[in-house]
Amino acid sequence: MRIAEISTPELRRAQPDAQPDDPLTSQIESLVKQFETIPVTHPRPELSPLAADLRRCLSQLAERAPFPNSLKLHLWKLSYRLWNSCVDRSNASSICSPSSSSSSSSSEDQAKLRHVAADMLSLAGSAAGVPSPEVKTAFFYHKTGIIWHDLKRFDLAADCFEKATEIISKVDVGTVKDAGQRKLFLDLQIARSRTAWEVSDQILAVTLLNRSKCLLFGSSDHYIALANQYLAFGKSILETNKGNEARCFKEALKLMNDSLDLCEKAFSTARMRQETVNLKGLKSKILRFIAAVHLQMEEYENVIKCVRILRESEGGGDNHPSLPVLAMKAWLGLGRHDEAEKELRGMVVNKGIPEGVWVSAVEAYFQSAGTAGAETAKGVFLGLLGRCHVSAAAAVTVVHRVIGGTSGSGGDVDGSRVRAKVVAELVSDDRVIALFSGDATAKERNAMHALLWNCAAGHFQLKDYETSAEMFEKSMLFLPCDIEGRAVRAKGFRVLCLCRLGLSQLDRAEEYINEAHKLEPNIASAFLKFKVYLQKNDHSAAINQIQAMTICLDFAPDFLLLSAHEAVACHALPVAVASLSNLLNFYALGKSTATSEVVVLRTLITILSQDTGNEPEVVKFIKHANDRASEIGVDCYFGKDEVALRELKWFAVTSWNCGTSAGKKKNFVLCAEFLRLASNFYSLLVDMQGEEHSLLLCKSLIFTVCAMIASENEREASLTEIEVKQALELLERAGKILKSLSTRMQLNDDKDAALEPDLNFIYTFSAYNIHGRINDSRSQQILVKNFVSSRACTPGYLLQIGLAAAQGPRPNPEVAFLALSQCLSQLVSSVSPDYHNVSLIVRKLIALTSIYKGDTDDDAVYDVYKQAYRIMIGLKEGEYPTEEGKWLVTTAWNRAAIPIRVGQLDVAKKWMKVGIELAGLVPGMETYRACMEDFIRGFDKKFAQH
Repeated sequence: MRIAEISTPELRRAQPDAQPDDPLTSQIESLVKQFETIPVTHPRPELSPLAADLRRCLSQLAERAPFPNSLKLHLWKLSYRLWNSCVDRSNASSICSPSSSSSSSSSEDQAKLRHVAADMLSLAGSAAGVPSPEVKTAFFYHKTGIIWHDLKRFDLAADCFEKATEIISKVDVGTVKDAGQRKLFLDLQIARSRTAWEVSDQILAVTLLNRSKCLLFGSSDHYIALANQYLAFGKSILETNKGNEARCFKEALKLMNDSLDLCEKAFSTARMRQETVNLKGLKSKILRFIAAVHLQMEEYENVIKCVRILRESEGGGDNHPSLPVLAMKAWLGLGRHDEAEKELRGMVVNKGIPEGVWVSAVEAYFQSAGTAGAETAKGVFLGLLGRCHVSAAAAVTVVHRVIGGTSGSGGDVDGSRVRAKVVAELVSDDRVIALFSGDATAKERNAMHALLWNCAAGHFQLKDYETSAEMFEKSMLFLPCDIEGRAVRAKGFRVLCLCRLGLSQLDRAEEYINEAHKLEPNIASAFLKFKVYLQKNDHSAAINQIQAMTICLDFAPDFLLLSAHEAVACHALPVAVASLSNLLNFYALGKSTATSEVVVLRTLITILSQDTGNEPEVVKFIKHANDRASEIGVDCYFGKDEVALRELKWFAVTSWNCGTSAGKKKNFVLCAEFLRLASNFYSLLVDMQGEEHSLLLCKSLIFTVCAMIASENEREASLTEIEVKQALELLERAGKILKSLSTRMQLNDDKDAALEPDLNFIYTFSAYNIHGRINDSRSQQILVKNFVSSRACTPGYLLQIGLAAAQGPRPNPEVAFLALSQCLSQLVSSVSPDYHNVSLIVRKLIALTSIYKGDTDDDAVYDVYKQAYRIMIGLKEGEYPTEEGKWLVTTAWNRAAIPIRVGQLDVAKKWMKVGIELAGLVPGMETYRACMEDFIRGFDKKFAQH
């Protein structure tokens, strides 16, 4: 709204003198003039810098306050010019309808300029010749605040409203006579309250509304404005409704009661008939909302009271369509179904109630009354059809409204079932069926069939097969019995077959599918017969039906895959296998299908894997996949890129899992087969993805050889030369991979990323075994030496290798001596040596040295005894096994016997000395040692004489 410019004698006298003597005022006027010269049709003017410059000038001018009256009047003039230019630009923008983004930016810039105009008036203050300056300044701030509020800048809006409130607080309200100015006082408080509400300061918002009650000035318009704001706040609480519902309802109800109280008081201020009518309408609206809140709070008695007040009000009462709905729901809440039924029946004859409201009321009645209200609902439906003039189109509309909620997959299942039952009774009524006879209603008949069909399908999804079957049967009442309807009728019989299958009524299901097959002998009917046989556990008939499906004219191979899934669901695995085996024949014939061969094969393997005892078949089909990939290529068989990787991983993991499972069951022949296939698939993965699967490939190769070795006991026969050769090839590949992995980890200097110790040991142990079968002792030594220098080397592993080399079927004393010696060194150097293993190794080393080196190198055996002596020195009693210590003492002493006989006195004395030294370290051998010392003294005397 444009503001009339101030034109007073004082201004005309002051303006010529104000401009030249005041540079800041001149600059402000220049900026205002610059703004006025910008065309109002300019698409996106740069107004933010202009507003900033104006605000800067005002800040500088404020430092020079107070001002002479001429300057004040000039500022008032400039403020009005700035305001009016903003109004003109805003009006032009609303006509041009610019884009939302540019409109928002422009509106904010203009709000800044309006804010500057208001601040300019506030800075100028009261000026002689300007009537009601405070009210005018407050008006500028009020309008600017409303604009900021609409732009969601609630902080700036609150600032404007607070400044306006501060300005007019200096005005005596009783002295204001102008109606518009009085309305400004009220509007300002309401606007400030709305802004406080938006920033969630509800206490301040309500407080400001309460203060506004003293600014009504006896005007009904004022009362209505304030009552509407109370009502708006109450509705806002209901819409947000966050947190405690009871508290929200209570607060909303209090605000609405305040609104109602204002409305009641306003009747005494009404002077014209239209004012009274407006107040009655507002009162009815408030009461309806209060009734709705009471309904949500389950205070049903208060709802009934509100409805009665509205219906008994002057002037014929309120006939709003929501009243019977509120009343009916309240009666339902009180458990008085008779009263609720009266309201429901009254709605049928009330043409002012929309269908959507009526249907909502019916649904609420159903939810409360349940099955007991079905007959009542049926009568109401027929009454509603009467309102629709009993035409086919009207019947379709009504049924669509009633069963609209039954076709979904959620909601109140029981209520949906009741509505479906009532609709079923309704549409099967002869009077309703007669509406759809003749060719003229073909469109409506199809629509009714679709509605009932969709309703039945919704209940089918909810697994409510009984209701679904009933609705499918009723939908067939609206199908023509001509040739064109045969396919649709056959479809109906098929879905009825599915419903009866869901209800386990297998004989009725078979009757329906036989009827469908007579009308339309296609693959769908054949497949459903297959399902019936599955449900009857007639596996032989189901397998025969698979063959019958393949000769249907519209047969597609995917039905065999679907049949397999159905068979698996029924735990009929032989049927599933037969179905998938038939499907594989199509690939053998070169026929293309929607499903790839590898998917079919994967499904077949999955099915076979569900039962134990099918491992040979699983091996056969996995090998088939491996062979087919070799024949036609990996890309052709498994697919490309990510698809091929996913399939190869599945076959590799499946082979691995089956192999490990067979190994746990001691079925090492199958284990070896599965793991060999796993290595083939992992090898293909390595070719495609590099080193990512190298470790798994290495494991599968090594464990394949382990399974081959373990299978000797299972087969009670040694590996053949060919098998040994195959094992060597597998180990050679594994060895290269191990070496590559170890090198890469060493280059990365990642100590935590070392290979699994077990894997390196198993490889070494298996390779040692296989190389021993071809008498390649040199390779065995190299293997063990490499293992000793690896990170995986532990005393436990060395002990196993040493014992196998010392006492296995194909001993290798060099390897045994190397492994046991290294094992002894590692054990002794450990923090807490296991002296049981130490003693075992010492005994084995003595035996090995005695057998293989004792005849030629007695010192080698002597060194082992001396090493044992050094190990035992300083040990606590019992820490070294006593029996093993005694064994060392006795064997060392006894070794002196032969040298004595042959006259090697020095050698004999060396061994006796070792025996005495060891005896001094073994608990319980004190007497024995004394005897030994006596013997040596006698020995020395005897031979000293010679």
